[in-house]
Amino acid sequence: MRGRGRTAWAGWRVVTARRAVSVLLGLCAAVGLPAVAPAAVGGAWPGPYAFTPGARTVTGTESTAHAALLDPRHTYRSSLPRGGRLYYRLRLAAQDTAYVPVTAVPPTGTAVSATDGIRVSLRDADGTSCSYASARFGAGLSPRPVTALGQRETGKALCQGGGTYYVLVERLDAGGSGAVASAERWGLEIAPATEPGLARAGTTTPPRNWDSATPEPLGGRPRDRSGGTGFAGARPLGPGVWRTALAPGETRFYKVPLDWGRRLYASAELGSAPGHGYVGSALNLSLYNPVRGAVEDASLGYTGAAKPAALPPLPPVEYANRYAVQAAVTSVRFAGEYYLVLHLSTQLSRTFGQGPFEVTLRVRVDGQAHAGPAYAGRAVPEDLFTITGRDRAAVFTGGAGGGGGDRVMRLVAVGGIGSGTALLLFLGGWTVTSRWPGSPSRARARDRDRDRARAR
Repeated sequence: MRGRGRTAWAGWRVVTARRAVSVLLGLCAAVGLPAVAPAAVGGAWPGPYAFTPGARTVTGTESTAHAALLDPRHTYRSSLPRGGRLYYRLRLAAQDTAYVPVTAVPPTGTAVSATDGIRVSLRDADGTSCSYASARFGAGLSPRPVTALGQRETGKALCQGGGTYYVLVERLDAGGSGAVASAERWGLEIAPATEPGLARAGTTTPPRNWDSATPEPLGGRPRDRSGGTGFAGARPLGPGVWRTALAPGETRFYKVPLDWGRRLYASAELGSAPGHGYVGSALNLSLYNPVRGAVEDASLGYTGAAKPAALPPLPPVEYANRYAVQAAVTSVRFAGEYYLVLHLSTQLSRTFGQGPFEVTLRVRVDGQAHAGPAYAGRAVPEDLFTITGRDRAAVFTGGAGGGGGDRVMRLVAVGGIGSGTALLLFLGGWTVTSRWPGSPSRARARDRDRDRARAR
């Protein structure tokens, strides 16, 4: 019995220790204390792109005749062969603006050229192109997830009315460095969405007066937060200084909640490393809006010395921004979660080693929040252009805010529990374990009491 009791105690102690350490690390993250980034625990780094859990598999077709139907209530997973031109189908209401972001994911180790990538267009039943956009790997020559957005906007001259529309996804392949390796199929993630029209007509004049000056970079002690490996798993960030570690070839996703009237500034700094040489586009920082449309990006050349890359200043989030001419302004058109995506070039490993390399993100959010426009219906997915209290709380915890642990962390963050309290909670947990009836310390105390009674 005693052997089984000790075995049970040992197992319970290990589980309790793990939970206690997990809680302590979470508390440290909530109050800004340094902690080991989850990505580094155990020496294992997160894998390549993580597709949306539960994404439906769909096969693109070479013609519109048998194109598979996409439903904005779901996210889809597909693939694209070399030189591929694949069609998918949508049913749209006349009053809805449609967005179809397509993320292409080349296999790990794929050789690519600067002009390789994808092009996405949305077309009506007559074959008229409503829009097209492309995304390429660029000068970094590093394979990574790239996203292009097709869209159908109401109020424009082309592609009006309800009915059947087609999404065309084309793979852009150049010769040279990617000629052999790019023969493999690329993974695709497709996340269609619709935005309803307004209940009342508003201004069609984009805001003209906004401060376009670059603010002073944020200072302060960085807090550790590793990023997600896909849009669906993006880690929440709020204003502040954040730190992570990346190995060459890795891409990490974060999301920042922005209300109507708020605006975002962001920069990323690649830390120093031993070595000599130069790597162009060593670090890439990209910003995407809630429908995964590209907003802005920045990259930096690297010589081993710490260097930042900053996104250009952006206007506050306003509905009327969609009527502007500049692409970076038109894309900041609705409230929701904006995605910051970091990519570290594979080329770094040739000159500066395998890393990991420290990357510091500086995020500033300002502007006066206000109510958004009154929509005549609901967006699909429903919460796409909405910021909730759960979203705001998640920036403190780094989680989605849905689990029990996230609820505890939210209480810590919102309640302002300090590092001293966190330590007391941790030690208090160990006090409880030491008083557990089956613990060795309690067993030893009982043995001493029994021996003393016999001696008397």
